Amino acid sequence: MTIRVGVIGAGNMGAHHITNLATTINGAEVSFVADADPGRAAQAAAAAGARFTTEPSELINSSEVDAVVIASDDSSHAGLILECFEAMTPVFCEKPLAPTAAECREVLEADADIVAATGNSLLSLGFMRRFDPGYAELKRVTSAREHGEPLMVHCISRSQASAPGATTESAVTNSAIHELDAVPWLLGSPITDVAWNSGRRSSRAPAGLDDPVLMMLRTADGTLTTLELFLNAEFGYSIKCEVVAEHGTASLSEPALLTTSAAAAMSTGYPGDWRGRFADAYRLQLQAWISALANGEEPPLATALDGLRAAEAAEAMIASFHNNGAYTKVARS
Repeated sequence: MTIRVGVIGAGNMGAHHITNLATTINGAEVSFVADADPGRAAQAAAAAGARFTTEPSELINSSEVDAVVIASDDSSHAGLILECFEAMTPVFCEKPLAPTAAECREVLEADADIVAATGNSLLSLGFMRRFDPGYAELKRVTSAREHGEPLMVHCISRSQASAPGATTESAVTNSAIHELDAVPWLLGSPITDVAWNSGRRSSRAPAGLDDPVLMMLRTADGTLTTLELFLNAEFGYSIKCEVVAEHGTASLSEPALLTTSAAAAMSTGYPGDWRGRFADAYRLQLQAWISALANGEEPPLATALDGLRAAEAAEAMIASFHNNGAYTKVARS
């Protein structure tokens, strides 16, 4: 069975999904592309042999679309998901579920109504680190308590340059949101309170963005997590995570495809962005989604509830930022 996929959003993220679906995902084909920029939509669609439109609603309601990928601006996610629900079309939405917890709750309630009526959710959420081989192994080791009970987690997230228009708040809802999902997933324990701190700003940070920053998370099991977020680190894209347990530690190994030796030095390179670092994760996640749809199974991806929990933690972190870094409880509904 081939799943005909419509992709909404043909920017960097959408184009990446279109390429994967058209070239590396078994059982999928891209049948429709929607983007507000007609030139970008046409170019992305042509590469996949698909139709294009500037109207997402046309794509969602097309008889040529079996499932939808949402990779448009974060602000559009909730509304587009709800449109997919109205059409009873399975939907994969890129993170975040929505920029606010209120929007996430609306999506979760609508999803719960569909589950109550049909027994199945239509929504899968793109927290792709759950499918990264390194994170998956770190999750296995941590869950098995191979080194005893976890005591602390240290996370580092660095990229070459912040996205245009990035702010301190969007750095939380769009970038740190990955760790706000990954940490409770790794530990099997929800985030209960958070704190935000900053020191000297990088000269490369634009106005309105504190960068780098240090965030603190505490989960219900008492584990403390540190997160350094540095969007303008310049040297490359680097993601680190170490779980410190009672009898040892476990940490991600940053993948390197090549080691060079020259001028009395040995070196490895960094990927330029998330596409190189998490290529396997994005591919494995999409394949799991498509395979589940083809087999009539529940996709093993993050859920609407996962998206809401991450958004609630993000809102608490932003509240801490506006309250001089005070520890802030996560309000969970």
